[in-house]
Amino acid sequence: MQLRNVTEDDVDAYVRMRCDPVMMADLGGPLPPELQPDKVRRDAAEAAADTSWIRMIIPDPDTPDVVAGSVTIWSHDIDEGPASEIGWMVLPQFQGRGLGKRAARALLEQARNEDRWGVVHAFPATGNAASNGICRSLGFRFVTELDVTFADRVLRSNHWTIDPRTDLKSA
Repeated sequence: MQLRNVTEDDVDAYVRMRCDPVMMADLGGPLPPELQPDKVRRDAAEAAADTSWIRMIIPDPDTPDVVAGSVTIWSHDIDEGPASEIGWMVLPQFQGRGLGKRAARALLEQARNEDRWGVVHAFPATGNAASNGICRSLGFRFVTELDVTFADRVLRSNHWTIDPRTDLKSA
């Protein structure tokens, strides 16, 4: 598995991830496909500027144009103030292979090694057993259940935190 920065060429992957009812079931349903090119442009600019880590998951380095999903760490404000958040998406045909966990671990290891991002938060939907399992297995600590807003939708989520410098479990 490899991770690479998102580029403006990743519109198709964004559409497959963000506009699919199955992929978006825990995130309030599919997003409009016509909004994805602008989202990709903004994300590619943030990744290139290193203000956010927005990485595409490449399952096989020998086929670098095949994208399995994405993993991201970015900063934004939550109720407690500024925070770093991690999120990931893995397309259905690539699920069950451990790619989401490996990608999240790789980004958290990089955060630890570069001493960047501080405590990292994750907010998977309460019903998303796979993502909550990734949090548990990597060493995240459960904080509480709460409502979060994603794409102007309020979702019931579990709030997890991890300090990659001290809490990240070994592989």
